Amino acid sequence: MFSGKGGVGKTTLACGFARAWASQFPNETILLLSTDPAHSLGDVLQMAVGDDSSPMSDLPNLQVRALNAEVLLETFKARYGEVLELLVERGSFVQQEDLSPVWDLGWPGLDELMGVLEIQRLLRQQEVDRVVVDMAPSGHTLNLFGLMDFLDEFLKALELFQEKHRVISQSFTGRYSADRADEFLQEMKADLTAGRLLLQDDDRTACLVVAIAEPMSLLETERFMAALKELQIPVGGLFINRLLAATSPDRDRLAEQQRLVTEFLTLAGVKPVFAVPQQAAEPVGYEALDQLVSEIQPAQAESPIAAPEMVMPTRVPPFFADFISAGRQLVLIGGKGGVGKTTVAAAIAWGMAARHPEAKVRVISIDPAHSLGDGFGQPLGHEAQAISANLSGQEVDADRVLEQFRADYLWELAEMMSGDSGDGDTTLKIAYGPEAWRRIVSQALPGIDEMLSLVTVMELLESKAQDLIVLDTAPTGHLLRFLEMPTAMGDWLAWIFKLWIKYQDVLGRTEFMGRLRTLRQRVVQAQKKLKDPQYTEFIGVVLAQSAVLAEAERLADSLKQMGVAQNYIVHNRFAPGQEIPEARFVAQTIVHLPALPRSISPLQRIQIAADLLF
Repeated sequence: MFSGKGGVGKTTLACGFARAWASQFPNETILLLSTDPAHSLGDVLQMAVGDDSSPMSDLPNLQVRALNAEVLLETFKARYGEVLELLVERGSFVQQEDLSPVWDLGWPGLDELMGVLEIQRLLRQQEVDRVVVDMAPSGHTLNLFGLMDFLDEFLKALELFQEKHRVISQSFTGRYSADRADEFLQEMKADLTAGRLLLQDDDRTACLVVAIAEPMSLLETERFMAALKELQIPVGGLFINRLLAATSPDRDRLAEQQRLVTEFLTLAGVKPVFAVPQQAAEPVGYEALDQLVSEIQPAQAESPIAAPEMVMPTRVPPFFADFISAGRQLVLIGGKGGVGKTTVAAAIAWGMAARHPEAKVRVISIDPAHSLGDGFGQPLGHEAQAISANLSGQEVDADRVLEQFRADYLWELAEMMSGDSGDGDTTLKIAYGPEAWRRIVSQALPGIDEMLSLVTVMELLESKAQDLIVLDTAPTGHLLRFLEMPTAMGDWLAWIFKLWIKYQDVLGRTEFMGRLRTLRQRVVQAQKKLKDPQYTEFIGVVLAQSAVLAEAERLADSLKQMGVAQNYIVHNRFAPGQEIPEARFVAQTIVHLPALPRSISPLQRIQIAADLLF
């Protein structure tokens, strides 16, 4: 498995590694698989890649596949949908017909769940001998691993439902015979156990962590490796990508890299560390990937050179408009991982706060792998902290957001779904109790935390607690999931209302449904504000790299289909002669952000970026 901070080259190295494996083991079937919602295998390999495995032209034993979540979900539904509905029916007051619409809600995050199940199936059925997985960026990789716990708790809840059925059957007939629900539970538990054992088996599995020699990458890598250790996921080694040669004329960046390589070696401890040299051209296509892999060497500490005197980059028009003067209240920053989203988000927030000292500006990170505090050079947490007189920063803690949501809504929802009317009349308790449902609602699918964060952001703006909020979002695939969440959550709440209307004589809980109705109104309002070009500004960030630009174009098309306006593209690390053809982004103004000095403090870098953008 290859993972790491977004944009460090994990897809490139996964592709190169898979090709090397296929050459080394010609009699084995190797599968190169992407679980990242924003698949880019095709961009790197320069070949069409879809959900059906396809061989590489020069290495027929190497299959390539990008998981299609929708197809996997339909397959799962066809195989298990009926028995799942049966189990839930046995544990609640609802009938199977009431549960069928759940499959059509389209929860973002089911892609990752289906990915976990599919990888387990491939290895269990021995369809391939070896698998190389191009994972999502580190924060969402950890979410994927966490889905093992989600499945575990979900199965325990279903077992409670089935246990109720067994007891009732035994009571009325004096005997019980196992049925298809028992078979399903046994099969899923076996798969889950096998999958967890595989992930934690250092003889069969390794997570190869990819990084670049930059401060924010080092800090995120440190957090990621600590999390992998806690999950008992074996780390096989560390790749430091895009290292300059000692003769490079870019002495500023070279000095920084040499210093950080030593820190990476210390961080890795006994784990192997490999140096991946910067390529003269973007390594895409078979030949370039093979050349890249051939140049990988064990990393070695070097005596760092002295940092050169700082040279200020030159401003290059066009520039951003004044978002506050234009009436914007929410600015979202997105793009492929590693393109500099956090830097741009921080710079926009700093620039607007400096221009409008009377305005209250906040920059918020909703990326699970937070690096906003790293960008400003100060610790940030769930509670907003001051960065300047009128600028605050915040890194949303998903666990705390979810815990509050459970306290406000989900625990009572569990009571309701179990058949408890809430009026104290025990004669209406038609299930074992809420224990099973509490297990289910305590395990939130990925994405709902980001949705709830959006609702919180909207409340801050509506209450005039903030005049402008800049949102540092997750990488592309999970950004799109975030933007889909209002629709999914609205549909989910509508389904709850339909159930309540049908069974309200049993359920009661009129006050609770009123609160859920208010929540749905807030979600719908948030969705409207996201699509209001006078209210919300979306800004994409790119580098002059083919894979990055291809993903940015797909993102722009997706945003257009969603009705989200995008007026700007930031070309980060711009250098003369590297202009992006305007024809690629005809609907957007391309704003240039030159490469920033490295041998200065993080806050100075943000301040310089702000001056260059406005």
